[in-house]
Amino acid sequence: MNTYTQKFKVRLGLFIAGGLTLFVLAVFIIGKQKNMFNPIFKLTTTFYNVSGLQVGNNIRFAGINVGTVDNILIINDSTVRVDMLIKKDVWQFIKSDCQVAIGSEGIIGDKLLKISQGSTDAPLAKEGQHLESSEPIETDALMASLQVTAGNVQVITQQLAEITIKINKGKGTLGRLIQDETLAENLNKTIVNLKQSSKGLDENMTAVKHNFFLKGYFDRKAKAAKEKKEAKLKAAEERNKK
Repeated sequence: MNTYTQKFKVRLGLFIAGGLTLFVLAVFIIGKQKNMFNPIFKLTTTFYNVSGLQVGNNIRFAGINVGTVDNILIINDSTVRVDMLIKKDVWQFIKSDCQVAIGSEGIIGDKLLKISQGSTDAPLAKEGQHLESSEPIETDALMASLQVTAGNVQVITQQLAEITIKINKGKGTLGRLIQDETLAENLNKTIVNLKQSSKGLDENMTAVKHNFFLKGYFDRKAKAAKEKKEAKLKAAEERNKK
């Protein structure tokens, strides 16, 4: 009986020690998350919609965790106040014109608050000061916009497919041009005639230049162009000498 009592006491002592250890660890972890063991100061901000933000979520400044969300309170039907606990060692960087925005850990991670960097000449934020906020982009609104865009793309794709089918069937001007061999051949002949007409025009201009009555006019024109070119070259040489 004495041996049984002794074993029971040992087990009870181990159970109590283990429970106390777990309790201390839990207090340490929760206290660390709540910044209970660090000097802190309090800031507040307001949102129209906190988009799933919860008490205990992280607060980041310049990509570094600097605090936690302490409290979320509904003020009225259009305002939600968020209280923030910030480590005092970063107080020197939090300016009064900093803005607070709601972000997330990755694409589908937990929500968090992001404090933007303020201007260099702005005063430091005071204890309990209210910081301006920027409203988050709602996922539902973004998805609705993407759905509208996808619908428009689908309609445009369908219209392009219909136009392509009509062209392949020879409908419309472009379709007849592609499918009708006679029309295409006439177009080729027209292009050839234009080339021949252009060639004949060049020959006629050459003949006009050698005409006895007009030769003097073209000679004077060529001479004037040559003199103008020489004058430009001479002016350029004088500038280079200077």
